[in-house]
Amino acid sequence: MRAKALLPALGVCALALTAQPALASTTAPGASGAASPQTMAGGADDGGALRLESDGELKKGDTAFVSVTTATVWSEKDSPRKVDEPALGASPDLRAWDRALDRSTETRRGLTGLVETQAGYGSEVEILEVDGSWAQVAVVDQETPKSEDGYPGWVPTAQLVENDRFAELREDQPAAVVTAKSAELADVQFAEFDGDAPTAPINAELPLIAQDEDDVRVALPAGGAAWIAIGDVRIEDPDHGFELDEPTGADLVETARQFEGVDYLWGGVSPLGFDCSGFTYTVFRAHGIEIPRDAGDQQNTGRTVSSTSLEAGDLLFFARGGSGRAHHVGMYIGDGKMIHAPNASKDVEVVDWQSWDRGGQFAGAKRHL
Repeated sequence: MRAKALLPALGVCALALTAQPALASTTAPGASGAASPQTMAGGADDGGALRLESDGELKKGDTAFVSVTTATVWSEKDSPRKVDEPALGASPDLRAWDRALDRSTETRRGLTGLVETQAGYGSEVEILEVDGSWAQVAVVDQETPKSEDGYPGWVPTAQLVENDRFAELREDQPAAVVTAKSAELADVQFAEFDGDAPTAPINAELPLIAQDEDDVRVALPAGGAAWIAIGDVRIEDPDHGFELDEPTGADLVETARQFEGVDYLWGGVSPLGFDCSGFTYTVFRAHGIEIPRDAGDQQNTGRTVSSTSLEAGDLLFFARGGSGRAHHVGMYIGDGKMIHAPNASKDVEVVDWQSWDRGGQFAGAKRHL
C-alpha cells in the first residue's frame, strides 16, 4: 500500500470536503514528506471498520448491492442462452460476452426480451425472491411503473452481496460518483475477489472514506476499500454544500459523445453496451437528472417542446405511426442531429434525425433542462 497524506472522511466530512474543488492533501500530524495514512477510525488501518457485515444468506426483503462491474438483469432465471454464459457467475467476463454476441447480428438481437436492464457496481437492489442460485431483484435507482421498488428482474446471487456496513456508509458518508466511462479500483485492501477486481462504471456511487490530491479512497460493496483517481469521480455531499451544478445541453452532449461507437446491447446501461433508453438514462443520470429507465416512460416526463425549437439535450421520441408509446429515444445535440443507440446492427451513432426518421415516426420531444 502506497503511503499517502490523507484527509480523514469518516466523522469529519465537513473538514474532509473543505478542500474542494482541488481536494488538496494535508500532511498527517507529526509527519514530514510522505505521511502515514490517517484512517476512518483515526487509528490502525486494520480494515475492521470496513469489514463485511452480513449473515451470509440473501433473503426476501433484504437490501443487497451489486458486487461485479455490471450485473445483467434477466427477464427469467432461464433466459440466458449458452452464448450468454460469460455474463453469469461471480466474476463475469463482459468483454468475452461482447465478443460472443458479435458473432452475428441475430445473436445480439436475440437478447431482445431476455434481458430487462443492467445494474452497475455498487448499485442497490431489493431482494424480491430467492430461488436457488438466482434472486429476483428490483434495481432501486431505475424508475419504472413495473414496480414501485425499482426495475425488476433476475440476477445470479453470486453477483450480489448483503453488507450492512456498506449500507451504513452509503447513508452517512459523502459519495464518490464515477464520471469517467469506467474507473479502476487500485490498491484494494481487505477484500477478496473471484478473479480480477471489478471496475466501477460511470454513475457508480461509492462511499468516500478518505482523499488526497490525486485519489479518493472508497468503501467497496463486499467489504474493504480501494483508491480511485480523483479525475474519474465527483464528490457529492449535500449536507455540506457539495452538490452537482445544473448541467447545460453542452454538458449532456459532451458526455453522450464519449460513447460514440459503443455496441448496442438490449437492456444495456454500461460502457460495454446500451439500448436506446439505457443510453439516455445513463447520460442524464451522469448529470444528476433522474428519468425513468424505459423510452415509453421517459416520454411522460419533462416539458414538451416543438420540433422547430429543439435545443441540445432534448429527448426525441419515436413511435409507430408517430403517436402512442415510444419504442425509441435519442438525444438532440444541435444542428439537426441526434445521438442514439439505434439497434443490434449498429453502434451508438450521430445522425441527422429527420433524415433518419424516414418512416415518419417522430412522436414528440421533451426537455429536462
